[in-house]
Amino acid sequence: METLIDPEISRLTQRLLEDQEEDGAWRYCFENSLMTDAYMIVLIRSLGIKKERLVQELADRLLSQQEEKGFWKIYRDEVEGNLSATVEAYFALLWSGAVKEKDENMVKARDCILSGGGLDKVHSMTKFMLAAHGQYPWDRFFPVPVEVILLPTYFPVSFTDFSAYARVHLAPLLLLKSERYIRKTSTTPDLSYLLKDQEDFSFFREEERSFIEYVTSGVEAIAAFPANLNDLAKKTALNYMLARLEPDGSLYSYFSSSFYMIIALLSQGYSRKDPLVVNAIKALISYQCKGDGYPHIQNSPSTIWDTALISHALQSSGVDSRNAQILKASHYLYRHQHTQKGDWASEAPQTAPGGWGFSESNTINPDVDDTTAALRALKLDAYTDPVKRMAWNRGVKWALSMQNKDGGWPAFEKNKNKDILSWVPMDGAEDAALDRSCADLTGRTLEFLGNDAGMGRENSQVLKGIEWLMNNQENDGSWYGKWGICYIYGTWAALTGMMAAGMSADHQSIIKAIKWLYQIQNSDGGWGESCRSDKERKYISLGASTPSQTAWALDALISINDHPTKEIDRGIESLVRLLNTDDWRKEYPTGAGLPGRFYIHYHSYPYIWPLLALSNYKTKFLEVR
Repeated sequence: METLIDPEISRLTQRLLEDQEEDGAWRYCFENSLMTDAYMIVLIRSLGIKKERLVQELADRLLSQQEEKGFWKIYRDEVEGNLSATVEAYFALLWSGAVKEKDENMVKARDCILSGGGLDKVHSMTKFMLAAHGQYPWDRFFPVPVEVILLPTYFPVSFTDFSAYARVHLAPLLLLKSERYIRKTSTTPDLSYLLKDQEDFSFFREEERSFIEYVTSGVEAIAAFPANLNDLAKKTALNYMLARLEPDGSLYSYFSSSFYMIIALLSQGYSRKDPLVVNAIKALISYQCKGDGYPHIQNSPSTIWDTALISHALQSSGVDSRNAQILKASHYLYRHQHTQKGDWASEAPQTAPGGWGFSESNTINPDVDDTTAALRALKLDAYTDPVKRMAWNRGVKWALSMQNKDGGWPAFEKNKNKDILSWVPMDGAEDAALDRSCADLTGRTLEFLGNDAGMGRENSQVLKGIEWLMNNQENDGSWYGKWGICYIYGTWAALTGMMAAGMSADHQSIIKAIKWLYQIQNSDGGWGESCRSDKERKYISLGASTPSQTAWALDALISINDHPTKEIDRGIESLVRLLNTDDWRKEYPTGAGLPGRFYIHYHSYPYIWPLLALSNYKTKFLEVR
């Protein structure tokens, strides 16, 4: 096995070292399907921006991804395509001028949209984009008034109860809905033929009606205040956005929230030449990367995430922490540790800043996963320098302070888990509106605390995290992962976390999870899971193996076993074959954001996770012999 593993470790290590940039960072593409490319075309056309080459290149990328039947997919095995993605691509392409409505491929796309139910069946976020450009009636969806932003925290629901991600999207969306804002130009396509008759409009579910009633009664209760509630609410929403601008001009470093913010600013009377609008547009254009030969607009560049993960993987593979390139990466990460409090501080007011965000432009919205990833990469360097050690300790304390009351860890803010918010009348509210504890965040935090911070089961926070994982294991032995695909990802994180925290490999939870991983191993020795698992909330095989998912499963099994099993060795052989094969399996999205809506192909993942799994196999099973 050593002769099989060593060349791959060497090859992956060399490739990563070659790809590092001068400032110490690694900048791989965060490829998130087509929504951002389509919306960038819409933004450029809507605001009359002179970027013809970019429009043409983005249109070419969209056209390259259209299926023969006319629809667009957001992952390979999405059988009937994705209606929202198809509508977004269709609208953007027509507005780009690269195609005509009567072109054969556009006729096919139109027929797919109509057969899929028309514009009424698209995702809520797509409806907002369409409504803001005069393509969908504002009164057909989201009957939540902007005044919801004024509800006090002691009400059953308030704006601050929403997750950080939801709030930065809701603020501009509430403004747009309040104004019923429409921005159309002489070139805006007309999609009215894709609207169904009014009587076909779906009514809200019972839970959604209950949420609307809660909000309505809350707004009525505060209506007695001597102020114009609508004006106050709009001003509050506007100020909320402006207070969360990043140095690059974006809103929280997200394309999606910044896109809606730009339109919301226009709805409030801002000129398209206003510095706030201009800077936000520049930020979004700067999020370009080269995807599959075409420029692609990333929703949020993954530079901090990639740099932290790669530095750690390289050190795990044997690259010395004092290596000049590792030191450059460490210096880069230290420079991007957060130094000011953000919204997270409302639930942790005594905690000093010390986390890391996902993108290098992110300065106020740290998250637990990026923080523990950076801390892993910096551990050895921090041990040698008291000043760096202080920074490292601040990061550890910040991550610990983010633990939810239930014992698990969220992504961005603690205790944003009110069930009532899953009733918000928007698609995907259960995932976007809440920031619940999840197996991947909890497991990866425990893995860091156990392997890098020297904290085991004797620590009360670690013990609570373990208990949360045991209480949230699926009946089949797996765990659901929120930020990766999906049950393999969650199970890997949970198992490596519990083992690092001192759990016994003989524990029933561990045994059940091992059996599950063995059961789903593919005939080629690898592992592969479909993005459909994320939407349907049950494990669905991809029918093929991917490098990332094979590496996750292997890493979990390596952490548990004292000796390599036949399943592990078969997996290693499969992983090496995958690494030496260039096909769609390396590009299948294994990152997740919103089920059925947002999936990510991290261009770094086919290097990071295989390198880590191979290195861990070598360290545990070969070097001790």
